[in-house]
Amino acid sequence: MISFKGAYYPKNVILYAVFFYVRYTVSYRDLEKIMQERRVTVDHATLNRWVVKYSSQIAKEAKKKKRLVGTSWRMDETYIKLKGKWVYLYRAVDKSGKTVDFMLSKARNEAAATHFFEKSIGSNGVPEKVVIDKSGANLAGLTNINIYLFLMKFWLSFIDTLQVKYLNNIVEQNYRFIKRITKPMMGFKAFHSAAATLDGIETAHMIRKGQLGQEGIPAHRQFMALAG
Repeated sequence: MISFKGAYYPKNVILYAVFFYVRYTVSYRDLEKIMQERRVTVDHATLNRWVVKYSSQIAKEAKKKKRLVGTSWRMDETYIKLKGKWVYLYRAVDKSGKTVDFMLSKARNEAAATHFFEKSIGSNGVPEKVVIDKSGANLAGLTNINIYLFLMKFWLSFIDTLQVKYLNNIVEQNYRFIKRITKPMMGFKAFHSAAATLDGIETAHMIRKGQLGQEGIPAHRQFMALAG
C-alpha cells in the first residue's frame, strides 16, 4: 500500500490528478486549470511533485498485478528528450502487443540492453523468442543472457533471437501512445522525473490494454486501486 501520510490533499484528488496527467495530452498548467474547474486549487509545481512522487510506486504495483504475457517478445528502444539531449526508453511487448517491461536509460549500449533483459526476465520469466532490430547492442545483450543461462545449466531455456526489423512493427506502434502523451511536455528537466513520469504513462497504457484484468472498471478507478 502506498503511503499518503502528511499529504494536504485527499488521496483520491492526488491520484485523479496523476492519472489525468499520465493518460491525456495535457501540460501541468492545463491540468492546474482542469483541477480548478473541479474546485480544487493546486498549482502546477505541486502537480509535478505528485506525478514524480507517486507514479513509480503505482507502476511497481501494476507490474505485480498485470496478467501474464506471452513468451514471444518484441523489443526496441526509442528516444526521449532530456535537457536538450536524448535518453533511451527500452520497451518490450509480446506478440499481441501487451507490455512486458520498460526502462529508461541514459545509455544505449550492450550494458543497458543486458540490464533491460535481466529486469524483464526477472519480472516475467524467460521468453522462448525475442525479436529485435539490427542493433548490435541489443543482440549482445541477449547473447549475454543466453551465456548466463548456459553457465547456470538452463540449457532448455535458451532464448531464440531474431533480428527482423519488420516484425518489430508491434512495439514501434506501441510507441505512438507514449509519444502522444509526452509531446506537450516539451522535454524533461531531470532523469528521475522523466523515469517517474514514464512509469505512470506506461501504467496507464497497460490499463488501457486491459492488462490488469479488470474489464468494466473505469481506467482511473483501476489506477487509483493500485495505490491500495
